[in-house]
Amino acid sequence: MHEEKVADKNTPYWWEAAPVRPLPSQPLAKRLDVAIVGAGYAGLSAGLVLAREGRSVAAFDAMNPGEGASSRNGGITSGSIRPDYATITRRFGEAKAIAIEAEGKIAREFLYDFIETEGIDCDFQLVGRFMGALGYDQYEKMARGAEALAKRLGIESYAVPHAEQCNYIGTDFYRGGTVRMDIGGLHPAKLHAELLRVALASGLTVHSRTPVISIEKDVSGFRVATSAGTVQARQVLVCTNGYTDGGAPFLRRRLVPVRSRIIVTEELPPELMARLMPKLMMMGENRELGFYYRPSPNGRRILLGGRDSSRGNSDPTAPTLRLRNGLIEIFPELEKVRLSYSWFGNVAMNRDMLPRIFEKDDIVYATGFCGSGVVWAPWVGTRAAYKLMGRAQDAGTAFDFRPPASIPFYSGDPWFLPAIIKGYALQDKIAWWRARR
Repeated sequence: MHEEKVADKNTPYWWEAAPVRPLPSQPLAKRLDVAIVGAGYAGLSAGLVLAREGRSVAAFDAMNPGEGASSRNGGITSGSIRPDYATITRRFGEAKAIAIEAEGKIAREFLYDFIETEGIDCDFQLVGRFMGALGYDQYEKMARGAEALAKRLGIESYAVPHAEQCNYIGTDFYRGGTVRMDIGGLHPAKLHAELLRVALASGLTVHSRTPVISIEKDVSGFRVATSAGTVQARQVLVCTNGYTDGGAPFLRRRLVPVRSRIIVTEELPPELMARLMPKLMMMGENRELGFYYRPSPNGRRILLGGRDSSRGNSDPTAPTLRLRNGLIEIFPELEKVRLSYSWFGNVAMNRDMLPRIFEKDDIVYATGFCGSGVVWAPWVGTRAAYKLMGRAQDAGTAFDFRPPASIPFYSGDPWFLPAIIKGYALQDKIAWWRARR
């Protein structure tokens, strides 16, 4: 008997409304002011700023523009930073921690203003985010954090006790949680398509399926060798992230591509959606391998994402089932619901888990978004463009500092990830046991 498929399609749900396509082939310019490596959110945002300032600029993407994380992510405008405030303070000092936290607010507002000002059609809705607490001790800690965030930055952020949880999410899985109202949801592939449209209209040239092979410094700038030929560029900006390849070897030794998989349910009855997600908020939880989830932009499906420890072209069944089991654990009513989509994409992690602008051998890098690129990639890409133009006042950001540390015995193949993910899973089991004692 033939085994039933776990999900109907293994391509991103987002591609139905905004397919990722190659661009028409264009001749290479002999000389450029700026060559950009990567045409995702960061590369296009930088290219847009530079083109509007009259620079001759081209972006080169090894795939179709947007085919990587820009059209595969969950579309949540979290702008999260993985290390908490205390950890950043311990590693980099309190001034850096305060600046990073404040910049998250600014970066989100920048994105929302860009969407409105440029007329970006990407189904953006500022609905807020609910974060579930696994136990009452975690709830108390999260509640204090929400109160502190509201006091420090004036963000509408508050605790939701267990007794009121059903007003936000139709599950008894959590023991309360927190809400912050400056986070929303959008259609990530539409965001990229619209950003591409605006950037091309502003004069940016984008070469799809044209990987950069090498970048060599010479007396007049850089020789950028691509699969379509060599370009002379006065400046170079590298904006690759989870799909960084051998064309940027310095960066490749510092970024670890980590798979994140998303599943999507079939369309659900309106009364079921109203019960499970009454406010249609974005959702998350505080586990090392926790899930993020949300309603689809039309409010008819549920999307849920999390880590995928598979490698290469391995069978997607096991990681898909793990996410499905997580979905059912949170929402037992969905036990018999069919999955319409399951796909993965790479996010990029570095050793201190912070986004970055840095300079090495006169090449500027904007990268390291650590799973929160919807907010950070456009922001960091734009700051990098101002840095290239020497506009220090506009380029100011707390993320412009030393390169991330390299990873010993690593040059692009994350052979160690399955073991790390197993370690995180063990930590989650221990935390779960403690929370439920």
